[in-house]
Amino acid sequence: MTTVNPAPAAPAGRKPAPPSTPTGPARAERRDRDRLHGLLMSAPALGGLIAFVGVPFVYAVVLSFYNVRLGSPLPPRFFGLEQYRRIFTDPDLSGPFLRALLNNLTFAVLVVPLQTGLALALAILLNRKLKAIGLYRSLFFLPVVFPMALVAVVWRLILARSGDGLLNSTLHAVSFGNWGAFDWLGDGLTAMASIIVLSVWQGVGFQMVILLAGLQQIPGELYEAARIDRASRWQQFRHVTLPGIRGTLVFVALLTSVLSFRVFDQVYVLVKGGGLDEDATRTVMYQAVTTAFDQNNIGQASAITVVFFLIVVVLTLIQRRAVRTGNED
Repeated sequence: MTTVNPAPAAPAGRKPAPPSTPTGPARAERRDRDRLHGLLMSAPALGGLIAFVGVPFVYAVVLSFYNVRLGSPLPPRFFGLEQYRRIFTDPDLSGPFLRALLNNLTFAVLVVPLQTGLALALAILLNRKLKAIGLYRSLFFLPVVFPMALVAVVWRLILARSGDGLLNSTLHAVSFGNWGAFDWLGDGLTAMASIIVLSVWQGVGFQMVILLAGLQQIPGELYEAARIDRASRWQQFRHVTLPGIRGTLVFVALLTSVLSFRVFDQVYVLVKGGGLDEDATRTVMYQAVTTAFDQNNIGQASAITVVFFLIVVVLTLIQRRAVRTGNED
């Protein structure tokens, strides 16, 4: 019978050698393999991005240099920079475009802080261990699931100009009959405010979920230490909560900014079927779509989208630089 002798023990006082790490060619080979795996895993997303964003945008740039009419038997005619010149110098085109751009900026300036602040407040409110807290979170997130076109139709009934509108009838009952019918969508002073309220109500749940995930990553020991130091709720929020979700909050603000420039569905639905004041709520996306499919001018609509894309990119880069500078300070 063969006996197997145990391996000799390490000499006393000597620690076992740590596992060797790859160096030189082995490390380079592992780095190349990880890079290849990363490219393979991101290939479907990159392919979709190129197919559905990159290619259409390049095609829009090409079309912006031509006079293309939808349904016209005439072939496209090369226009050069004429479409861009008309957008900024032709009074019939520059006026609606600049008004739409101003409406877009107004919408973004008001919606971004309002929606981000409300989402943060809801996330803090729902970041508690209570019974049926999942139900409350689902109720606040529910409007995000609905398509914007459906939400616009529902709010069209709420803001209807007649006395049968939900908001008008509620105000009539609360004021004991002293409130008359008011055209919320048709009045220039309240049309944009109505779009802002509708959009914030529909989208705040999405930002709330992102911020709620960020809040749940903050260690509870930090709040316990703050309470031991007798920090008030405001001091805990300022010195524990905000630093803990700073990156998430910046991401939510940037995402809300980008989405606010894409406002179209609610404006289109309410203008076409709800009596919305078109001049007070016209956006650049609405201007581009109506130019392409109502006026059949594909070349001019393409030029509008290209100009608007460049404006949004510049504003986004400026915002990112400002946020980065603020974080460094």
